[in-house]
Amino acid sequence: MESTDLYNVRQCFFLGAYKSLVEQNLPDRSSEDYIPILFYRARAHIALGDTETATSIIPTETENLALKTVAVFANYISAPGSDAALEELRDLCVEIEGDDVEATEREKGWVRVVAGTAFARANEIEEALETLGADSTTENLEAVAIAVQIYLSIHRPDLARKEFERAKQWAEDDLLLQLIESSIGLVTGKDGYSDSQSFYTEQLANPSLSSPHLLTARGVTRLLRGEIQEAKSDLEEVTLAASVVAAGLGHKKTDAEELWSRLSSAYPEHPLVTAVNAKTVEFDDLAVRFKVPPLAIPTAA
Repeated sequence: MESTDLYNVRQCFFLGAYKSLVEQNLPDRSSEDYIPILFYRARAHIALGDTETATSIIPTETENLALKTVAVFANYISAPGSDAALEELRDLCVEIEGDDVEATEREKGWVRVVAGTAFARANEIEEALETLGADSTTENLEAVAIAVQIYLSIHRPDLARKEFERAKQWAEDDLLLQLIESSIGLVTGKDGYSDSQSFYTEQLANPSLSSPHLLTARGVTRLLRGEIQEAKSDLEEVTLAASVVAAGLGHKKTDAEELWSRLSSAYPEHPLVTAVNAKTVEFDDLAVRFKVPPLAIPTAA
């Protein structure tokens, strides 16, 4: 049974709450959770576009094949179309099939998930699905989730539904299984999108798991249900938060302040607002404790 820390990390990753994930501290290297949490944290950095940090936090001397695969994937994202990186991923997929390989079944599954993701991004669809174990007896729920997304992207919701139904026979009814079902429902319009909307709304109630991905998904769901004003609210919140970050990186401080005022006033529970407010309180607390040393006054020689 996995620890609470690893469970929370996986939930953050699956729901796209990458920023919350990368801000969490890594456990000690001697902890059983070190490799799994590092694996998801590095992937979260890649999802945020920060491949440099992703590779820097993976020990260069690591022999762990899952971490090696993430490092290669980061290199591939840094240089899209890199045949060398794809070949390295293929070699790793072959290596995990060896009889004397030092990797757990879970780590082998991680290698397939990351490699399959890279192959899909390279538009090697058949290779990606084969690597993920689609339409087989493989019991890897994360691989199923990616295979479902691939099928939906090529307009084959029937095959996506088939993968989901197969997974239901052996997978526990956890969040990732619900996310898969919601993704299929969003594409097919099953039950008037009500199940998808309920799922996204339930997850958004948890500030630590909230993310632009969830807001966008719920906004699209509401739009498809004809709830125009509600959809507009969700999508405006996403774009406003992005505008705040962009303006903060720019040179016009007044623009950033104006956008921040709008965001914090209209959406006080947005993850960005709650995170900044928490940091403000922490800063004020530390500032009170800080003792300013007396000014040094030079003396005449």
